Amino acid sequence: MHQNAKALIENYYAAFNAGDMETFLGLLTDDVIHDINQGPREIGKEAFRAFMDRMNRNYKEQLVDMTIMTNEDGTRAAAEFVVLGEYRVTDEGLPPAKGQKYRLPAGAFFDIRDGKVARITNYYNLQDWIEQVEKA
Repeated sequence: MHQNAKALIENYYAAFNAGDMETFLGLLTDDVIHDINQGPREIGKEAFRAFMDRMNRNYKEQLVDMTIMTNEDGTRAAAEFVVLGEYRVTDEGLPPAKGQKYRLPAGAFFDIRDGKVARITNYYNLQDWIEQVEKA
C-alpha cells in the first residue's frame, strides 16, 4: 500500500512540475482539505483550483531534490523538496514582483483516501522567501 501512496505523490509533483493542472487536480478528492502555509484552511477541489490559478499567475515554480516518505498502510505521506521559483506578478500583501528568483526549502504532509490526496498541508519559511525577493 505504501508504494501506491509514494507513486501517487510522485505523480502529483510530476504533474505540478509539468504544469499539467488537469492531471494534478485529478489526483485530489472532491473534498480535499488544503492547509495553506501561514493561511486559512480551504476545502474542496474548486477552492484548490482557484488557489492554483492564482499561484500559477503570480509564480513560476519547479520542485527539485524531492524526498517522499509514506506510512505502512499508505494513508499518509510527507515530502521534502526545494522550490526553485520566479516571482512574476505581485501577490496581495507581499513585496512587489519584478521577476525575482528564489530557492526555498519546503515540505508537505498528505492524507490519502481511495488512491487520491484528501489533505495537503504545505510548509515553508515565508520570512526567508520575503528576504530573498526583497534582496533580488
